[in-house]
Amino acid sequence: MTRSHIPGILAMAAVVVASNILVQFLFGQWLTWGAFTYPVAFLVTDVMNRVYGAAAARKVVAAGFVAGVICSLIGTQVMLQGDGFTYPAVTLRIALGSGLAFLTAQMLDVAVFSALREGKWWRAPLASTLIGSSVDTAIFFTLAFSAALSWLEPANDVSWAAEMLPLLGIGPESPLWVSLALADWLVKLSLAVVALVPFRIIVRKLTAKTT
Repeated sequence: MTRSHIPGILAMAAVVVASNILVQFLFGQWLTWGAFTYPVAFLVTDVMNRVYGAAAARKVVAAGFVAGVICSLIGTQVMLQGDGFTYPAVTLRIALGSGLAFLTAQMLDVAVFSALREGKWWRAPLASTLIGSSVDTAIFFTLAFSAALSWLEPANDVSWAAEMLPLLGIGPESPLWVSLALADWLVKLSLAVVALVPFRIIVRKLTAKTT
């Protein structure tokens, strides 16, 4: 690790910590505030990859993973109350889903970006973020809430997530967790496009400093 990598590592850690905090606060019916901060992690990874290379990007991802593990460990000790029950802010399934989703999606982002880095400037960050975000959402929500994986943590009752409701309130009947996953995924896809603007600006500034 070089001194030039430190800002990226700090930025990734800040995004992970902020997202772990903001995920506790609802935004509307299907989202949390963390849904709007977490996608910034892909922006950080892509900027590091473009400016410093894949090896540097992977170091930043590793730092984010460590920060996420620490947040999960702290979250298991934070007890919340609701509907007459006391429960940890972070359960085993959420911790597993979050960690595996982050590491898999971010490393996939690095690989896709590296494969497309010689193309047009927007292709690598857009494609890698879209693919990484999709994998992230699929892994996290499936591990955290799917009834088929209840054996991962039998004592954790996530039956509420299997409640059948219209998809996003307007579509066909589906488990609640599917609506939560779809809403999260749509936010990530939208922010992947929006993030192209700061990506271009930040890369230009950092590239100018290194030349």
